[in-house]
Amino acid sequence: MLFRPTKIFLSSSTALPPVLRLLRLFSTQPTLKQRAPGTTIPSTSIKIFSEIPALRQWRRKQLFDHRSVGLVPTMGALHEGHLSLIRMAAAENSAVVVSIYVNPTQFGVHEDLDKYPKTWEADCRMLRDLDRELASDGGNMGKIAAVFAPTTGTMYPSGRPTQEVNGHGSFVTITPVGSLLEGASRPTFFRGVATVCMKLFNIVMPERVYFGQKDVQQTVVVKKMVKDFCMDIQVCIGDTIREPDGLAMSSRNVYLGQRRRRVATVLRKALCVAEAAYTRGCRTRDELLGPANAMARLLLLEQLQLGHKERVEFEVDYISLADPETMEELENVDATRGAILSGAVRMLPITAAEEGEDLGVSGGPMVRLIDNIILKPVAVSDG
Repeated sequence: MLFRPTKIFLSSSTALPPVLRLLRLFSTQPTLKQRAPGTTIPSTSIKIFSEIPALRQWRRKQLFDHRSVGLVPTMGALHEGHLSLIRMAAAENSAVVVSIYVNPTQFGVHEDLDKYPKTWEADCRMLRDLDRELASDGGNMGKIAAVFAPTTGTMYPSGRPTQEVNGHGSFVTITPVGSLLEGASRPTFFRGVATVCMKLFNIVMPERVYFGQKDVQQTVVVKKMVKDFCMDIQVCIGDTIREPDGLAMSSRNVYLGQRRRRVATVLRKALCVAEAAYTRGCRTRDELLGPANAMARLLLLEQLQLGHKERVEFEVDYISLADPETMEELENVDATRGAILSGAVRMLPITAAEEGEDLGVSGGPMVRLIDNIILKPVAVSDG
């Protein structure tokens, strides 16, 4: 048992109410009685927590004050997509917690963990400005109340698990959905995502959690985890926020540089071709993905016809037509249920750079971009 029982006596047939379950957790932690000195983002009331006991003590007060809590999990390098989720959370909760933690267990052995952008000061400035924006908007229920920025030692008290597929450690694994598509290309990714989300949910104990639609398979994995582990949490999904040319906003876009950035919408264009076919009434896999794959090949051919100092090379990892609940591939779309179009491309490093050319952060490594489009259900006429 993690916690000793409280002195609350109920009959065996009486279910413990959610509020009492929370009180039991908080009341059995002796360290919560020790109030640590508070830290805030400068010029704001946003508290910064790096230790679990202090955060839980704060959470206990929200419970006593009948204030709902929404959690927006992030790995930092905040952008407008993250801010849109925070706005969504502030409209629906009394207090919003933003977690900033680059989780090592969702990176593979040869992935870009060490190069992942870490922009703490810029993130704090963005949260400060958003806090002011929310304060001036009378339509919000709540505000940004806290940032949870733990260390890896805090998140993995028994030591950081290894990143190998067969690595040792305490993990949460959601299958088969976590082993498909992104999970096939990145075998440890969803294991790491589910594990860190379970930890964050247990630490913050929010009523609601917020994720972006851009990482569509992640939203399916998290929803399944919450359902299968009987967690009393509502998973809320915000729309994908895009650049003016349609590129989905991502913290990894800073790696692209100017030349690759101009071509980075290739996946979006391919998925839009498939979406247009669905709108016209196409329902089979060949009818939908055939044009999408053809568009990707055409865009690559256009690049290969350019000179080495102009071209951008990319590889399509996959383009998928999948069930909206299981992410399993579909041969035919049931129009009453819809489907998920998704894909991933690898933007390869520039091989012949001009002198002084902007190659992107960290010298422009390979950048893997993902995107998706939800094919919405269509009402079927009885006649």
